Amino acid sequence: MEAMPLFKPYKMGNFELSHRVVLAPLTRNRSYGNVPQPHAALYYSQRTTNGGFLITEATGVSETAQGYPETPGIWTKAHVEAWKRIVQAVHDKGGLFFCQLWHVGRVSTSDLQPNGIAPISSTDKGCTPGLYGVDWTAPRRLSTDEIPQIVDDFRRAARNAIEAGFDGVEIHGANGYLIDQFMKDQVNDRTDEYGGTLEKRCRFALDIVKAIVEEIGADKVGMRLSPFGGFMEAGDSDPEALSIYMAESLSKYGILYLHVIEPRIENNETLGSALTTRKAFKGTFISSGGYKRDDGNNAIEENHADLVAYGRLFLANPDLPKRFAIDAPLNQFNRGIHHVIILIHHQLPCLTGKDGRYLNMIENNELQINESEGWPHESHQEGTSVQGDKQY
Repeated sequence: MEAMPLFKPYKMGNFELSHRVVLAPLTRNRSYGNVPQPHAALYYSQRTTNGGFLITEATGVSETAQGYPETPGIWTKAHVEAWKRIVQAVHDKGGLFFCQLWHVGRVSTSDLQPNGIAPISSTDKGCTPGLYGVDWTAPRRLSTDEIPQIVDDFRRAARNAIEAGFDGVEIHGANGYLIDQFMKDQVNDRTDEYGGTLEKRCRFALDIVKAIVEEIGADKVGMRLSPFGGFMEAGDSDPEALSIYMAESLSKYGILYLHVIEPRIENNETLGSALTTRKAFKGTFISSGGYKRDDGNNAIEENHADLVAYGRLFLANPDLPKRFAIDAPLNQFNRGIHHVIILIHHQLPCLTGKDGRYLNMIENNELQINESEGWPHESHQEGTSVQGDKQY
């Protein structure tokens, strides 16, 4: 019997993938002091399969990159050392692991910025106070002379990610954060070489791409875009033109993949709605945006995407690829625990296999702390094969 589309092997550049179900980047707010914590090794390991592809939660490139509490960074030696053991946990299970590089720009408050300064952006226009329940601090417009330093922050972060052992990086250019604030005309009101025309608005993004490609090689670089979205009041008057221009420009740099959040995330259920972007990009195309098992298979079958990234379903189902493979029932996503700082003895139903039989059960693993290292170790009964999302 031929494998379903999501489980057909795929060669992404130099990387061999055993299936096409990707762990999407998911902010968890559990990196205390911006340092990735030991429990992250368990979290990512739980979602790793041999030949599977995982992308980290959004990871800050500098002190000014922060917009949410307890998010990880990759700008210091301490960050690099903390990530090394998390990356190793994924590699030990045969996974491919990319670090998503992030700067929030104006989506921040002064209490999250160094010395209480204002956030930076392409503009001095802030997000509407109270949007999503936060009183956002009005940003400071970056001067033209300051922009090269931000570009260099991304370059350094990419270099640090490779030092930490990551297989590559994904540049976060989506969802209304700093790069998106330059690209989208709803936000960018500049009159210098970084504003006005489409080409000028995209210059900042492409300066970052160029710097990272020069630093680590195009074969280790991906980029995530949301040209059709308006999250954090960052929409564009011509999203299709923006998406095609960026896809063609990224192709010229020869980057490994383009990861696009579909218009379907805005409750448009039309499959392949980013198809023009797909056709304009020459590398691997990853689609995300509320996909289920069947429409993920359809996206691959109809050549609308090479890979499909899953977020909420992967959070609720650490063994998602296995469940998809046998069409097992899925746990429901629980937003109430998505951003919980500490989970104590939280359990999710997971699959266990013996002699080819699969059952739905509550996993009974114990997370043990080696006090000499502060590092988690797993113990489980013989026969269990997949860990639940248990954190401490």
